[in-house]
Amino acid sequence: MESKENGLDGKKQPGRVVDKPTNPMVTPLLNDLYQFTMAYAYWKAGKQSERSVFDLYFRKNPFGGEYTIFAGLEECIKFLANFNLTDEEIDFVRDSLPGCEEAFCDYLRGLDCSDIEVYAIAEGSVVFPKVPLLRIEGPVAVVQLLETPFLNLVNYASLVATNAARHRFVAGKSKLLLEFGARRAQGPDGAISASKYCYLGGFDATSNVAAGKLFGIPLRGTHSHAFVSSFMSFDEIVDKALRSSDGKSTCEDFVSLVQTCLTKIQNSSSLCGIFSETNKSELAAFTSYALAFPSAFLALVDTYDVMKSGIPNFCAVALALNELGFKAVGIRLDSGDLAYLSTEARKFFCAIERELNVPDFGKMIITASNDLNEETVDALNKQGHEVDAFGIGTNLVTCYAQAALGCVFKLVEINNQPRIKLSEDVTKVSIPCKKRTYRLFGKEGYPLVDIMTGENEPPPKVGERLLCRHPFNESKRAFVVPQRVEELLKCYWRGNADKAREELEPLKEIRNRCIKQLENMRRDHMRRLNPTPYKVSVSAKLYDFIHFLWLNEAPVGELH
Repeated sequence: MESKENGLDGKKQPGRVVDKPTNPMVTPLLNDLYQFTMAYAYWKAGKQSERSVFDLYFRKNPFGGEYTIFAGLEECIKFLANFNLTDEEIDFVRDSLPGCEEAFCDYLRGLDCSDIEVYAIAEGSVVFPKVPLLRIEGPVAVVQLLETPFLNLVNYASLVATNAARHRFVAGKSKLLLEFGARRAQGPDGAISASKYCYLGGFDATSNVAAGKLFGIPLRGTHSHAFVSSFMSFDEIVDKALRSSDGKSTCEDFVSLVQTCLTKIQNSSSLCGIFSETNKSELAAFTSYALAFPSAFLALVDTYDVMKSGIPNFCAVALALNELGFKAVGIRLDSGDLAYLSTEARKFFCAIERELNVPDFGKMIITASNDLNEETVDALNKQGHEVDAFGIGTNLVTCYAQAALGCVFKLVEINNQPRIKLSEDVTKVSIPCKKRTYRLFGKEGYPLVDIMTGENEPPPKVGERLLCRHPFNESKRAFVVPQRVEELLKCYWRGNADKAREELEPLKEIRNRCIKQLENMRRDHMRRLNPTPYKVSVSAKLYDFIHFLWLNEAPVGELH
């Protein structure tokens, strides 16, 4: 990706240079029209430079759970660093706004994010409803133009990262999770974003080559049913020679060695009743693939019949490779009863290890795919299985269980005056003013509660008793004596100001944060069914102010 020195005046930003957004379509025009109509109206009223504060947050955790993974911050900062409207884009905006004055176009030409400040929770963190993920400060017209891009960059990223984390929790730490969703994702950007944020959420690898190149995500993949069914016989294999793994010898006819190994399996006393004649075209395909990838041989075994053909054919090729010093990786199951077939395949491998004295043959990797989701992985665990790796695609990347996270972007202060958005639905009432946010930890090291305070309130202190109140329900309150206090919002963007700010981290470090924080959550907050809600609160002082402002702004009715 192209990088540049960020800043309209050409001065290098202190501490770093920020790349352009991953997707070149992320420009100021990736916006709802009403952001530009509001910017124009602010400008007409002379309000465009008024200092505003907006919070970006969500109201409800996705997938029926009680936690969310925050993702998308890096792309937001890249967007800010490269914010600029071209003449062509400004002409289009002018033509889209009826009666737009040319002076407004001049105003747009001078716009950048040099007077914007962004405070955010670290990407990859476990987060909860109502707590600001980002706080954006700056001239109201400019901040308004950030709303739609920021929501677009955070909503899906956080949703799919959370989906990935939930799959990881169900699968367990020991299983490999492979993201196979590129072909079913919502377009190219959906595929790239899914690969990145599934890796952040705890997946181990992707099949998406472009994502591997862009983000350094490990790649995994083997072959499809088409490769297997494209072969008719061994006659199609032209070069049958294969050098041993140490390079000291060459097997001139690897095909014959495979056939000999199949005969050994057929003559095995414990395996002879499982199969008789295997599909020879499948065996030819496996042999050809092994000749191409002798040190990375992993075969899809369900093209014809898993136990009567696929597994015996795979084992014949694996044994032939073993004689030349190579170790086959394993198999992939893409249909059928995955619990039963994985268990039977493992038994087959272990029988060969015992009878033919092949060390570790029984430990080969069994990968399962076939429209898997959180629910089916959970069901497999309850049934008992021998799957080592899950390849998950459609349900993961499309977030089939929930279409959107529902992040919102609300004005909470302008010209140092707190503002509130009211609603008959209390869940849609915003929490006013510029706030600081803390996570309080208990004696066992787990997070107990997130608390929001006014900007100028003293921070919570370790060992000091603190009253935490539900923002809207007066009866929900509790005293907390924190054993550790962590402030959540850190500055990630200060425009052109020569002040310190947080550096963007490598994807692997963000992923490690996600995994570590999830491991540090109480299990009852994490469980799939009936999880315990995590407490989000406000200080007593902020609680009183919310309700004072609420009463002050709500119109008083009149009865006749």
